[in-house]
Amino acid sequence: MPVFKKLSSFTCLKMKIAVLGGYQTKFGELWYKSLEDLIFEACLGAIKEAGIDKKKIEIAFVGNKLSGNLSNQNHLGALLAELLQINIPVVRTEAACASGGMAVAQACLAIQSGQYDFALVVGAEKMTDLPAEQVSSGLMSAASLAEQQSGFSFVGLYALMAKRYLADFGCQEQDLAQPAVKNHWHASFNPKAQFPFPLTIDKVMGSSLIAEPLRLLECSPISDGAAALVLANPRKVFSEKQVFIKASIQQNDSLSLCKREKITGIKSAKMAAKKAYCQAGLGPQDLSLIEVHDCFSIAEIIALEDLGIYKTGEAYLAERNGEVKLGGKRPVNLSGGLKACGHPVGATGVKQIVEIVNQLKGRAGRRQMVNPLVGLAHNVGGTGGTAIVHILQK
Repeated sequence: MPVFKKLSSFTCLKMKIAVLGGYQTKFGELWYKSLEDLIFEACLGAIKEAGIDKKKIEIAFVGNKLSGNLSNQNHLGALLAELLQINIPVVRTEAACASGGMAVAQACLAIQSGQYDFALVVGAEKMTDLPAEQVSSGLMSAASLAEQQSGFSFVGLYALMAKRYLADFGCQEQDLAQPAVKNHWHASFNPKAQFPFPLTIDKVMGSSLIAEPLRLLECSPISDGAAALVLANPRKVFSEKQVFIKASIQQNDSLSLCKREKITGIKSAKMAAKKAYCQAGLGPQDLSLIEVHDCFSIAEIIALEDLGIYKTGEAYLAERNGEVKLGGKRPVNLSGGLKACGHPVGATGVKQIVEIVNQLKGRAGRRQMVNPLVGLAHNVGGTGGTAIVHILQK
């Protein structure tokens, strides 16, 4: 029987979705692979790991933002059906950089509805074949028209958030470099990462200013890549070592930054986290590891506060003292995060969950943490117009 719990006006319907398989392609400048190649590789990898015939899959979801802008292809549902030679409903989801997380959330809802038992999710993006100006223009379509017409880019918008945070909480510019250094160190243990090598504080601080106070090496890159999952009704799974999605919550806020109550936190992420904890019956104290949306260094710091893991204005201290690195109290972005693993925007939200599944199953190689039990994935679109939080447990 479903268990209901109240959180204000929100009813927490308990969730338990089995993750049968997950796969991530290499992230990077993959000029020798097309969008179709990446989608096909990720889907086949996830289906193979799930150990099921593809004919068992009843519905699929594709997370993608830029295929129309950069690949001249918007009909990704039919493309996936053609690539896999399966005649099932396929839904494309778009929520800016949270498109992958949205695809996972929709798949969870489809299974929880009782209409489907097996769902395929793939997030993919092909971003490096065209000039950076064209890519940036496509990305900025996730911002308000006023922000676009003012000449902002997303690094400029996040720079405003960073400047306000520095002014309010005593954080120093050097503290903004800490997430990048940590995430590159984690990525040095991840062969799928775009930048699998460490960085020093001096290297980050010596890189070019892009939008004060954010520097080049505090910004996530333009990337190609894909990740996929096979999800299932838990009643159809007979494994003692299963990982389950225990919460899947989407929340939205204003499109533009100037309409927010404040810019040192993301309200949509805070609300999504509260509802996800309610749905999972867990709290921030139960988390073993977290994958957060570090599109820029300040975004990771703010995310850890939005998720209730640290108090407002204190997460940068945890970055400074090493609490959030491998071997620390609660590791963050063991994959390397968006900064070092890469950020093919439609794939990121799916990749985060693949990473958590690998950690919970003890197969993350040299970046494996000791006996993790619960992981949280935090995926953000734009400057927080969309936020999606998933909680997984083994």
